[in-house]
Amino acid sequence: MTSHTGANDSTNLPPATREGILRQIVERNMPASVADLSDLVRIPSVSWEAFDRSFVAQSADAVRGLLQATGAFESVEISQAVTPEGGLGQPAVLATRAARNGRPTVLLYAHHDVQPPGETADWDTDPYEPTVKGDRLYGRGASDDKAGVVSHVAAIRALVESTDNEFDLGLVVFIEGEEEFGSRSFSAFLEKHQDQLAADVIVVADSDNWNIDTPALTISLRGNVTFKLTVRTLEHASHSGMFGGAAPDAMLAAVRLLATLHGDDGAPAVEGLTSTTGVTPEYPEAQLATEAGFVEGVSSVGHGPILSRLWFQPAITITGIDAPSVANASNTLLPQVSVRISARIAPGQSASDAFTALERHVRSHTPFGAAVEISDVDLGDAFLVDTGGWAVREAKQAMRDGWGVDPVDTGIGGSIPFISDLARVFPEAQILVTGVEDPDTRAHSPNESQHLGVFKRAILSEALLLARLDAQTVASLSE
Repeated sequence: MTSHTGANDSTNLPPATREGILRQIVERNMPASVADLSDLVRIPSVSWEAFDRSFVAQSADAVRGLLQATGAFESVEISQAVTPEGGLGQPAVLATRAARNGRPTVLLYAHHDVQPPGETADWDTDPYEPTVKGDRLYGRGASDDKAGVVSHVAAIRALVESTDNEFDLGLVVFIEGEEEFGSRSFSAFLEKHQDQLAADVIVVADSDNWNIDTPALTISLRGNVTFKLTVRTLEHASHSGMFGGAAPDAMLAAVRLLATLHGDDGAPAVEGLTSTTGVTPEYPEAQLATEAGFVEGVSSVGHGPILSRLWFQPAITITGIDAPSVANASNTLLPQVSVRISARIAPGQSASDAFTALERHVRSHTPFGAAVEISDVDLGDAFLVDTGGWAVREAKQAMRDGWGVDPVDTGIGGSIPFISDLARVFPEAQILVTGVEDPDTRAHSPNESQHLGVFKRAILSEALLLARLDAQTVASLSE
């Protein structure tokens, strides 16, 4: 992945000197980086079907402007690919700069779309008016993942300024526009732009850190299986006084069925779902209770070490239900109830195998002969990072220098399904999963926020990583 030749005198600087220069640049540019992040947060770029697509387009245009302003790229474009349903996916931004003199090419990924804000009343501030309180910037997408976007921009800006834009490292930036809606056109986008996206290293900035003072490199991710389950017992609603006690209502059937998904300790009880094993840091239950927000008196579910449950075991959650609200409840037997089931799948099991196990369980445990329908199925495979390559070594050193402490290898209970697509299309690329979040970010929830100290250290670490790779050839890195 090399092209024309050129000189890069900055690579001759002693590492400590170059690190000091980058540190000064990142510090000096922090007000601009926070302002860039705030501007993106003000754009309500929700990628879900029911929301206005024009805001996602506006967000893509803003990201394109930020990347163009760095002056680093030979090409910056907005592109869309076709979804499996045949429509156009949300706009993504793609920027490229060819490598020179045998240097590696690095692909930097983040996404500019966001989750819906939920109920505004649940927020302490306007979700689309970025607000700084203490060390945190509040707003929807402030961390997930617009801080990831700006961390890439700021790191590139620091590299450009430290080298007078005379660096040899190849750069590709891919800022997706529909990660929060299942990355529906992701595979098609990879196929459409495969040559432009090809890289030696892929940095996915969409994960979290151990805490606000300790960076993390994510080395395992659970997969996901989600689907809509509809349970139907009656042709129409009936009077609960006249028929209750003999006619099975759909809510009763659904509750009985859903209860079979878990054992008495709250762990999944679906035959065919598998677990794996791995080393986990110490993580007491009291810390889980604090970070997850347990109500007083509530205990954890499942068995084994806490982090093993979160990283290496499956989980099943009912994330939504279609049924009358309490305020609108009438004295009738419900004929039909629908729920949304979200299952996290342990590394080592394919999402398709896990879905087969879940479907088999649902159909074999449905009570009273109720009719069940499974629809809107979405699958994403788990991922394990190969930690033996030179990219992990270089990233950990950059994190160590940027944060002042050793990084922690972590798993993530959540899922980034498209990473398996990246590994499939670019099997020779080394994949790094980093991020700007911390345990109190509250991504996807009301009062999402970005810790500004973490933001600065993430920018500096990425700038240091880019500088380290710019100073070495692929051949020397591989020795």
